[in-house]
Amino acid sequence: MAGLWNAAKCLVQLSPNFAYLKMSLRPIAVTMQSINHLSTVKMTTPLVSSTMFNPVVSPVRHTSFFTKLPADKLWKGVTSVSNAGKKRGRGRAVGKKTAKNLNRGQVIGVGKTNMLWPGLNSPIIQGKELIQQQKLPDDPEREAKLLKLRDEMGAFRLLRLSPLDRGWSGPKLPGRSVGRPDPVGEDDFEGFDTIVLEFKIVCNMKGNLGRTRRTSAFVVTGNGNGLAGFAIGKAQMGMTALRKAKNRAAQKLMYVERYNEHTVMHDFFTAFGKTRIFVQKKPEGYGLVCHRVIREICKAVGIKDIYAKVEGSTKNVQHVAKAFMVGLLQQKSFEKIAEETKLHVVEFRKERDYFPQIMAKPSEVKTVKSINDMDLNLYLNDGKVATKKKKYQVNESDPTWKNHLAKTERFRNHEQVRVNLLVDHGEVRSFLADRYPECRQIKFVKKREES
Repeated sequence: MAGLWNAAKCLVQLSPNFAYLKMSLRPIAVTMQSINHLSTVKMTTPLVSSTMFNPVVSPVRHTSFFTKLPADKLWKGVTSVSNAGKKRGRGRAVGKKTAKNLNRGQVIGVGKTNMLWPGLNSPIIQGKELIQQQKLPDDPEREAKLLKLRDEMGAFRLLRLSPLDRGWSGPKLPGRSVGRPDPVGEDDFEGFDTIVLEFKIVCNMKGNLGRTRRTSAFVVTGNGNGLAGFAIGKAQMGMTALRKAKNRAAQKLMYVERYNEHTVMHDFFTAFGKTRIFVQKKPEGYGLVCHRVIREICKAVGIKDIYAKVEGSTKNVQHVAKAFMVGLLQQKSFEKIAEETKLHVVEFRKERDYFPQIMAKPSEVKTVKSINDMDLNLYLNDGKVATKKKKYQVNESDPTWKNHLAKTERFRNHEQVRVNLLVDHGEVRSFLADRYPECRQIKFVKKREES
């Protein structure tokens, strides 16, 4: 026994790592019990230091992270996002993609190669015969069913929308209609429609609750006939925020004056915060040439023809909407403009060949005009002028400019000639009409068929 302990001491001195010490002593302790039956045991130093006897045992762990947890937990560990990442907006599409369960629809022992395995997918003995391993004919229907099953369970498909029902950017909510507000008593808001202008997640830091997240919805509702209102709703759930916003907007309706029920009363300038808007009155058929937020508000109000230029902050949706609504509510009637300026309000329209038409008369006419009275738009825009691109400076010596003049010479003064013909003859006619009476403009009159 003394010799065995001496050998153990030698092993301790030879072992470079103390972690292997207990592992090295254990086999020797086992050999001690088996050697007790021998009469004499001699352990010499050369035997211990020999290269043939150098036991090195490394620790082996038979359990790991991959064997302890199920597949769902493993997938979650790979695809999930930490709490800090969620606060920074990461992992928004984590729940949309699901892992495919490839075991679903499978039969044990049946793979792509349709084989018959005795004891696995078939009995070993059938009657008195011993079943042998053999290959069965291919089954294409089974493969097709498996592929169809995997495609159905693994794909995440967004809700298909009609192109007319989509928002500003695909299936997202901004720009989409969410229906009319909820009825309140006898008011059922018939003919109203609500459009989402902004839908986002907002955070608020509190001392006891930490960072709280809510959904904010900014909507505008209107009946397309002059009544409109906008409001903001916030809640934990998106649908709750939308419902609160559209119901609040229905309680804050405002009436907007329109010219002939298709455009604004006059050109105006409006501003809110860092957003500045220049709005111009346009004739029928022009359309809505403006910011997308202004376009949705115009549809809710019932404005069909307008041009609006937004300067400054154009991405702040709430400021754009508030500035435009403030400008609509501050419009002035023609009579009020005439009384303030003490001048006649006159309109020039293309349909009347730009002949003046008096819209309002003041009770007292100004006798002396100033320089500021020459431009009504400058008065309505509070002295603000929209920025314009610099006009191209024409080089009259350039041969291309001379070619342009030569090509457009026959089209010059056409509008003026047309006006002069209406003034002199009452109709647009050829200069050869006196000599040739057939050279006149034919006026077609549609006859109604008597039934």
